[in-house]
Order: sequence, then C-alpha cells, then structure tokens
Amino acid sequence: MDTTPSAAHTLLADASVRSRVTIPLRFADGYEVTAEAVTFHGLADGKEHVALILGDPTAAAAPLVRMHSECLTGDVFGSARCDCGPQLREAVERIAATGGVLLYLRQEGRGIGLYNKLDAYALQDAGLDTYEANTALGLPEDGRDYSAAAQMLAALGLAELDLLTNNPDKARQLRDLGVRVRFVEPTGVFATDSNIRYLHAKAEHTHHTIRLPETAAFATLAG
Repeated sequence: MDTTPSAAHTLLADASVRSRVTIPLRFADGYEVTAEAVTFHGLADGKEHVALILGDPTAAAAPLVRMHSECLTGDVFGSARCDCGPQLREAVERIAATGGVLLYLRQEGRGIGLYNKLDAYALQDAGLDTYEANTALGLPEDGRDYSAAAQMLAALGLAELDLLTNNPDKARQLRDLGVRVRFVEPTGVFATDSNIRYLHAKAEHTHHTIRLPETAAFATLAG
C-alpha cells in the first residue's frame, strides 16, 4: 500500500464514524468499566473493526491507545497458548485509568484467520515455532496491515497518541501512515509454561519488547 504523505492523508480521510453505543463491560475477575463502542464506514480492508473509548481521551496530553488483534481462543475461551486474553484485560484497565481507545481489530492469528491459526497450532505441536508454522502453511509470518486502524484513529480525531504495545511493527506502521506516536508503552508479561515458547519466538524473531523469565518448560524445550 502507498504510504507517501499525500496517499496516507487521502487514506485517513476515507473513513468516518458509523455509530456509537455505550456498553458496560465486565471481565471474569470482576473488573467492570463502561466503554463507548464505535463502528466505522469506509475502512480500507472492509472488516468490522470496532473502537472502544475508555475514560476521557482528552484528559491526558496524548490518549493511550492499544491495537488489539482479535484472538477467539485467548480473548473468549482463555487459551493459555498465548498472552492475548491477559493483554486485553490489562489494556482495558490501563486505558480506562488514563483515557484512550482500544482498537479491537478483526485480525485473527496475526491476519491468517481462525482455521489457519488452528492448523498452525498443530504444526507448533510438532516442533515449529509460531512464525515457522505460518510459513509452512504458505502464509505470511505476520499478515497484519494497520491502515484501517489509522483510519479509525483519524475518524475519532486522534492525530497523536501513546501506544500500548510490545510489537515495534505497530508503531512503525502507524508512523508510516501519518499517525504521531509520542511514546510506546510496553504491556505486561503474562508468561506461563503453556506460552513461554511462543513468547520467546516473538521476542527473538520480531524483537517484541518482552522480558521473559526462564521456566522449567522452556528450559526443557531449549535443551
């Protein structure tokens, strides 16, 4: 996609707010907060992404924003094979405390879709890491494009923000699309014996800012 300044400006101007609705959220641990859910017209990829406005985004010098890729297994069913569910829970509370937006992006499996993600899990069980499994399926290691996310931010009037992420590609893509990312704040580290190999792959292969403890399970795999 063309991300020259003029092309990026045209892209960001293409989207508009479609609807707004208030939703009370309640998580499994009892945490509750009210969010304003926003939908959009004109998103570049045609998907039904949604923004959750939490707290008062105008209260801070720059709103805190997280771009969270949909993970049915982790977000809904609590799968311990990834850290998505805990990251989502953490992000909602941190954003609500300072004011900002959570962009919930329909990019299951880093953009490869649910069925392909489960196929990749089977290959990971056979010894491949998360990136090797995707490429073994003939798919990109990470197929996510954040053009629609930049459009959503523009439609909400957010030209400058602090980004909540461990993934340097998210900040890089937003900046290329004309969004001013003031600071990048890391998420927490939610390591378990079930996801430690996955987290190590993200830290080592795509340079996610994750400080990981060694666990008995990973020591066995690495050895």
